[in-house]
Amino acid sequence: MDSIKQETISKNEDEPHKDDDMDLSDIQSADKVIATPLPIPVDHHKLQYQYWLWFSKRWKAKVSTVTYDQNLKLIGKFGSVEQFWAVYSHLVRPSELPSQCDFHLFKLGIKPMWEDEANSKGGRWIVRLKKGLVSRCWENLILGMLGEQFMVGDELCGSVVSTRIKEDIITVWNRTANDHSTNARIRDTIRRIMNLSPNIPLEYKTHIKTFTSDT
Repeated sequence: MDSIKQETISKNEDEPHKDDDMDLSDIQSADKVIATPLPIPVDHHKLQYQYWLWFSKRWKAKVSTVTYDQNLKLIGKFGSVEQFWAVYSHLVRPSELPSQCDFHLFKLGIKPMWEDEANSKGGRWIVRLKKGLVSRCWENLILGMLGEQFMVGDELCGSVVSTRIKEDIITVWNRTANDHSTNARIRDTIRRIMNLSPNIPLEYKTHIKTFTSDT
């Protein structure tokens, strides 16, 4: 797993141009990444936060000896609207990924790992989707994140979309598991911007406790 085949994560058959923000020839594992802010051109529309986009694929334990952070590959980073679309336009949509693949979109400096300091006291909302819905829901979610529709400031850490054999899963991670009012705001915003059917439950998981919320 020293590299990720481009056709797995990029829509284009050719290598992205060198001035694009996602250079697939220089993908880094999480254990080698240094949190360096990305320069933002003066004519760009700057986002409130900078973001990193990661990719991972789950391998059977018998065929892989890499650690979780070695399996996480940084494939893009952006801090402006223009930089986001330069990255996003090259990606295949989640519904077109093979099963057992994940995209992780997290704020600069936060790795998509429970052990990360920003995540260690938090949790994540989980949305399980039947096949065919994930691409639209994922796009609506990340646009809502970048547009600060959650209105919870620094509390939001990131989001993960996971393709599985029988379903797809989207999770939204936050810093503070015991901040119930903020968690409720995040839950309600997820349901609104993803336009979820009322019969789709949202489950919240922390390191030590799990509960289901339909309200």
